[in-house]
Amino acid sequence: MTDLERIVEALLFLSPQPVTTAELAEACDASEAEIDRALDALEGDLAEGARGVVLRQVAGGHTLAADPIAEDAARRLLSRPRTPPLTQAQAETLAIVSYLQPVSRPEIARIRGVASESAVATLTERGLIEESGRSRFGAIVYRTTPLFEKLFGLSGLDQLPDPSRFDPTPEDERELRERLLKAGEQRAS
Repeated sequence: MTDLERIVEALLFLSPQPVTTAELAEACDASEAEIDRALDALEGDLAEGARGVVLRQVAGGHTLAADPIAEDAARRLLSRPRTPPLTQAQAETLAIVSYLQPVSRPEIARIRGVASESAVATLTERGLIEESGRSRFGAIVYRTTPLFEKLFGLSGLDQLPDPSRFDPTPEDERELRERLLKAGEQRAS
């Protein structure tokens, strides 16, 4: 594989849109005839079936596409929603909103014992919570979204685990109380 072929392949890999021969020639500082030869060689290399991509001509340009053999696997992989894991602050905030909705940011902060602006903003950006009006004091109140239900596999909020079913033993209660007090002390300092 020549350097020009490697550069053309890299440019096609990087471009989210099909790239014309003229655009490739300009970017590579090469003639269109040289680009055509590089594209033909690249197409031949990819057509041998040793790679998971193929060269396609679409929309007046060239693009790399997944080999059709990967179609079913790609559909399974890409059909799942992908979101980064929640931080502890975001998870706490989301739990508060999901169980107490509609709930305001000051109420969330009071329950958590720390400011929650960042967690609320991130959950809103990710589409897990949304504004649902204002409290009687004028604060914005939040609720969960259908995306929240989808990501957590809920057909409705009535499927949230029942918090009253958590009935700790006296030992569990003592340990939980100590952990919460310790966490609160750490946050205060």
